[in-house]
Amino acid sequence: MNTSIGDRIRALREFRDITQDQLAQRSGVSIDTIRKLEQNVRESARINTLRGIARALDVQLERLVGQPTVTQQLTDDGGLLALRDAIQDPGSLPGVLGDVDLEDPPSPTEWARQVEAATDTYWTGGYSELAGVLPGLLRDGRATARQHGTESVWRGLALAYQLAASLSTQSGHPDWAYTAVEKQLAAAERASDPLLEGMGVSTLSWVLLRQGRWEQARDIAERKADQLEPRRRGATADQLAVYGNLLIAAATPYARADQHEEALHLLTLAEGAAVQSGPVRAYGSAFSVTDVLTQKVNAALAGTDGMPDVALDAAAEVRLDSISRPVHSAAYRVDVAQAKYQTGDNEGALTLLLEVETDQPEWIRFQAGAAATVREMLEAERRRNSTLRGLASRLGVDPAL
Repeated sequence: MNTSIGDRIRALREFRDITQDQLAQRSGVSIDTIRKLEQNVRESARINTLRGIARALDVQLERLVGQPTVTQQLTDDGGLLALRDAIQDPGSLPGVLGDVDLEDPPSPTEWARQVEAATDTYWTGGYSELAGVLPGLLRDGRATARQHGTESVWRGLALAYQLAASLSTQSGHPDWAYTAVEKQLAAAERASDPLLEGMGVSTLSWVLLRQGRWEQARDIAERKADQLEPRRRGATADQLAVYGNLLIAAATPYARADQHEEALHLLTLAEGAAVQSGPVRAYGSAFSVTDVLTQKVNAALAGTDGMPDVALDAAAEVRLDSISRPVHSAAYRVDVAQAKYQTGDNEGALTLLLEVETDQPEWIRFQAGAAATVREMLEAERRRNSTLRGLASRLGVDPAL
């Protein structure tokens, strides 16, 4: 049976043995909002409000909003549980006998090609497909590394674990993701690549952010950015890209904590690095001026004092066709839809969300921000909107308000 967000808040609050007043004080959310949510007078709240409540209740946001934790399609060769088993491989622990190596693991060249293909699958939103191939990819990569042991193979294994961390986080399993990042960083060290380690820290910062560990997410990214800050003259594009990604990673938790000036300062530095580097695709990610501008939109919406007008002003500078990764384009448009709704443009918000669903039908089901915006729109609708309710149903949001 489906339970509402208010039902989950009440159950978790009672489990923690705190009153509504105490939850309001811990979360910075008004007692009236908490009371209305628990009584199901309100069916949702802004995503930043829900983040504050989740943090105060010491639970992940995904649990509070009921985010799906499974991919849409079942596969014969893999899946999320197989991914967990591949990440948390007992054979990799000291003192445990590991798996017998494959008789004929992929060659380093074939291995690199497989990692590149898997990375493309992730950035196009093919989560079910990736969940099917990634467990085998990790096993193949470990076998290839044991047989060949070159720095390029270890580099590929680090990127494969980065994919595992990213998919685990997106599918609501940040604890698996943390283990994957540990292995990503260990492989990056074997590859003797400080920039690859930097991307590992950027991934770790995102995982910590999704776990609600904002200060740690901010601090590790900011410290690593300081360590890897390139000299402006002679800096390579890859150095600038990794540095810029770390700045973006540090800016996001600043914005979540309502420290928007600090976030904007870091994003301005990142934009300067992007101007110097030009568009870069490296280390399983991408970096450009457009990437930084989209993060300015996201940062303006973060925190308890979101600024949707500022977000829309920032969005006016973004050319949608310049966003190179389909999933990134979808995430940006979800942010814009949220800003449109918060400024009263309900029709524009719904149109944009439907466009994203058409482009990324599987990806959008995992997005707590999209679901929260739809819940708000349902609660505010003045007359029944069958299109909105259809979207809500497909996103797992109960439309029976």
